[in-house]
Amino acid sequence: MLQRVKAHRHYEKAIYWGKLVSITGSAQIIIQVVGFVSGVLIIRLLPVQEYALYTLANTMLGTMNLLADGGISTSVMAQGGRVWQDKEKLGAVLATGLHLRRKFAVGSLLVATPILIYLLVEHGASWLMTILIVASLIPAFLAALSDSLLEIVPKLHQNILPLQKNQLSVGVGRLILTGLTIFIFPWTFIAILANGIPRIYGNIKLRKISENFTDTKQKPDPEVQKVILKVVKRNMPGAIYYCISGQISIWLISIFGNTTSIAEIGAIGRIAVMLAIVSTLFNTLVIPRFSRIQNQSDKLISIYTKLLLIISALAVLIVLTTYLFTDQILWILGKNYLQLKYELLLLIISSSINLIMTLSLNLTLNRGWILNPLISISLQIIPTIIGCLVFNISALTGVLYMNILVALVQMIVYIMYGYYKLFNLKKVEFESTKV
Repeated sequence: MLQRVKAHRHYEKAIYWGKLVSITGSAQIIIQVVGFVSGVLIIRLLPVQEYALYTLANTMLGTMNLLADGGISTSVMAQGGRVWQDKEKLGAVLATGLHLRRKFAVGSLLVATPILIYLLVEHGASWLMTILIVASLIPAFLAALSDSLLEIVPKLHQNILPLQKNQLSVGVGRLILTGLTIFIFPWTFIAILANGIPRIYGNIKLRKISENFTDTKQKPDPEVQKVILKVVKRNMPGAIYYCISGQISIWLISIFGNTTSIAEIGAIGRIAVMLAIVSTLFNTLVIPRFSRIQNQSDKLISIYTKLLLIISALAVLIVLTTYLFTDQILWILGKNYLQLKYELLLLIISSSINLIMTLSLNLTLNRGWILNPLISISLQIIPTIIGCLVFNISALTGVLYMNILVALVQMIVYIMYGYYKLFNLKKVEFESTKV
């Protein structure tokens, strides 16, 4: 029996992927657990009022990063996938992406900072605390401008171990800084600084890792810039929309709800961060390989379908596990959040649907396929409006119901778009063979 298994034509491939996923997965679990422990420390030690401000600041940091990217990273991945074996060309693609990121960062700051200041003051922060919180975001924001681009190079070359060692060192640094400071100074800006400072260190290490595979002396390439900006032009309306829709629950609660609700959704949202283990595995191991595959429609369709089935099965398992162990999960967050059993389940359902949607979206984006923003945004605004009308968005459960509705529509739209592009590619291949 064992000999028959070893003789199977897929045996070697299964062993290879088994080793790759187990090594990468175990390392990623350690990284996520370290980050999770840091998050739980912050949840348990910050007062509810402070944790609400922390949630607002981190949500705005994500918005700033999204605006500063606007599709640059996906375009760099797509173009890098075509020239990943050429150090000079890959260096030019990376240099161009970093150059554009710095330019976009200025606009991102100008848009996001006044909104964050308003929300912080509105929810009880003093002007001094508001200034300190905004200033504390700078290290993390500066690191984010380049780290997601620098990671593309080792991902394309599947040089995963140094990348994970760097992520682990950043996570451990954050945990140590958080542990040393948050007990004595339970303030929002201290917790944010403890997150941002290690990322600066990790950013420096990332540059050294990337230098092994790319020519860092290359200058921005005008031709590459044209291609990236073309992608950004198509992607930016969607990015702006996702700044709102991606954290719609936080924005609605911050406008229509109260400070306690902000802290609650931020706390249970920390549990959903554990889904990042699955997301990171796919982003690290699968998506770069999918990006590197040449235009072979049958192969791409088969892989795309299998990946969707795998991620869907994992999503169901995550929801079932949460349902069975809700009390134990909430105990981790502390006594201030023990009553959020139903809310936690709703959030995990929404996050699991988003996990499937994100995979299908990233698979298409990293091949340079971008759905027309007018179509994608229109299809997403409709369920958002319906959700606002049907559900009580001033309550946490109402916002979470709306999240599930929006996530379902987004998942269906992007899965269908992925198949549309793949079958369109197959049609083009068929017509070219006829000629």
